[in-house]
Amino acid sequence: MGCLESLPYEVLLAKISFKEAREYLARFPEKYDVEPGYKMFEVRIIGVPPIRVAVDGDAIIFPFTKPCHGTFLVKVPDGREEIERLRKKR
Repeated sequence: MGCLESLPYEVLLAKISFKEAREYLARFPEKYDVEPGYKMFEVRIIGVPPIRVAVDGDAIIFPFTKPCHGTFLVKVPDGREEIERLRKKR
């Protein structure tokens, strides 16, 4: 099982709703909607569907929920493998 803490990531927004995450990610030209439980970086993404994920160059941006802490919008700078997997899923 993976852990977000093992990745180099940047928190873009903290303690937000899933709606706020979707609205923020709507500004990116390349975005994907995934179902709850979708696995990225060996971490399962949880939330209210659809869960939006965006691509920004080689970075991937997605909402991450930490129980008891809330939902954060995080950006992982080297997400090329996950981006390719999302593109193939399309």
